[in-house]
Amino acid sequence: MTSPTDHVDSYYAATAAARQPRPALAGDIEADVCVIGGGFSGVATALTLAERGKNVVLIEANRIGWGASGRNGGQALAGWSGEGELVKQVGEKAAEFLHRTRYRGNDIIEERIAKYAIECDYVRGAATVALNARQSAMLRAEFEDGVSHGFGDVLEYVEGANVKAHVASDTYQTALIDRRSGHLHPLNLCIGEARAAESLGVRIFEGAPVTSIDHGATPVVNTATGHVRAGAVVLAGNSYHKLANKKLGGYMLPAQTFMIATEPLGENLANEILPGNLGVCDANWVLDYFRRSADNRLLFGGRCTYSNREIMDVEGALAPRMRKVLPQLEKTRIDYRWGGVIGIPLNRVPLIGKLEANVFYVQGYSGHGVNCSHIAAEILADAVEANFADMDVFESVTHFKIPAADMVGSPMLALGMTYFRLRDALGV
Repeated sequence: MTSPTDHVDSYYAATAAARQPRPALAGDIEADVCVIGGGFSGVATALTLAERGKNVVLIEANRIGWGASGRNGGQALAGWSGEGELVKQVGEKAAEFLHRTRYRGNDIIEERIAKYAIECDYVRGAATVALNARQSAMLRAEFEDGVSHGFGDVLEYVEGANVKAHVASDTYQTALIDRRSGHLHPLNLCIGEARAAESLGVRIFEGAPVTSIDHGATPVVNTATGHVRAGAVVLAGNSYHKLANKKLGGYMLPAQTFMIATEPLGENLANEILPGNLGVCDANWVLDYFRRSADNRLLFGGRCTYSNREIMDVEGALAPRMRKVLPQLEKTRIDYRWGGVIGIPLNRVPLIGKLEANVFYVQGYSGHGVNCSHIAAEILADAVEANFADMDVFESVTHFKIPAADMVGSPMLALGMTYFRLRDALGV
């Protein structure tokens, strides 16, 4: 069993950039902003603030990229989760925000890869694939909406045999190709952005769980070994932190998701399976997703669970699903298998807002964190500078809170997701 500060044993950790543990916070220090959490939300926010000239401290309980940011499918997909609910509740202001920010996260990532020489295997191109007529109609509508808003140059809707030009599988009826989305090595991106932040003066401490926050005109962030007095605080712990639980607890339920990585397939087989090297996810409620790695493995994920129970045999759960979709991999060895927790609000709209005038939070990307965390970083940095225009969009959303969510919420959600799995199976 790994220690609390180790990265999970995954393909990403095995191929991560060289990294040395950072010290825990010791003593009393001061900063303009203290960011809590060393995943994409925290690191991207710290870097954004540093680029704007702020003195920033970042505190991570384990290692940079330890949670979902270093374990996920590595797909930087356009758009937000819960878009329909966001527009339903907020209206035209939300619709304008969604269209304006559709690819903003991808822009930020690409700009930083170039600016800070971050090596994270970034490749443009993604496909959402449909298994039935209902899903195909949904993708067609999404395509037409994208075209109507000026994205026709990067979107393509394909049907029937043409799908195989992108994904060599008999499973899918149609596909929406998005050449502006992308995929990457998420842990290396997170590590690279942390190094970029440090190059601008951000002080990062690892192995330093925050125990409490003293609120006030100048908040104090406390760990077992030190304290940070700051003008503002950003909570970016997503699924793992328990801070401000009275106000934030119960809205977001943790879900376990899992991945496997095959042995290297060789360039010929990798090109045969995914000719355009797209990141792929299906349109099910409980979805599968897969892509090629830089060394031509297939990374395949899914089998999301909502009962707080880990799947003990990850390979046994995922490999048959992978081989059903891609029978070319029937005899392919699995080299890595791992899992992790993602945060999912019941309405799938991320929670972004303020607890106090100088304490802000973000959580609950519902699997869209690679792209959206980087947009959220700008929203949070704007809020630190007293610009709340985009944060107001999210604070206008009403979220449903489940009492005693840790005890009740996950079984309830598991029952609900059983219903959605049945819908997926029936194609309705």
